Amino acid sequence: MSKIDPKKSSDVPEHHLPYGPGPRAAERIFETARELFYREGIRAVGVDEIVTKAGVTKPSLYRSFKSKDELVAAVLREVEAGFWDRFEAAEAAFPDDPKAQMIGYFEGLAARSGGADYRGCALSNAMVEYPDRDHAGRAVSQAHKQQLRARLRAKAQAMGAADPAALGDALMLLIEGVFTSSQIFDDDDKPALAVVGAVKALIAAYCPPA
Repeated sequence: MSKIDPKKSSDVPEHHLPYGPGPRAAERIFETARELFYREGIRAVGVDEIVTKAGVTKPSLYRSFKSKDELVAAVLREVEAGFWDRFEAAEAAFPDDPKAQMIGYFEGLAARSGGADYRGCALSNAMVEYPDRDHAGRAVSQAHKQQLRARLRAKAQAMGAADPAALGDALMLLIEGVFTSSQIFDDDDKPALAVVGAVKALIAAYCPPA
């Protein structure tokens, strides 16, 4: 669950709110927004739709989040946390073996990308939706992608790659390619499913045997 700190207050009696006032209403708003943003796109979803489907009032949203943009940024920060959880789980599964860590991460990514409801990375999607670099959601997404690039380059360095920067950037392109291509092809033979073989070949090409 997200780390939000909603204020407990309400403009209507508690029994008129299907999910109650205060923290519970804020949690419902957050979860509803996260689901709608991912499924329908951030710009396509308005505040009215969020509060209606969450079963709360509009004032309850603005008590917890100053604006829709702030809600977007909060959702994307939780998405980012989930991304790093999966990335670091692959690291923990193969301690001191950066090659196996990367292969393990891509195996998980390939499996997730085959899901019927998979719409790529919400952070990448937000970058497309918001070209304005000053938008709060884009700022979260862009900072995440920059951090990911740095960590992939560091991972390539740990592998002993002849050109760590190039390998790290190539891994980044593979990840983003999965995020995008998985939304284009609806059949069971998605290009993203080939990514594990591709990453193995890429690592072998950049990391000659000792």
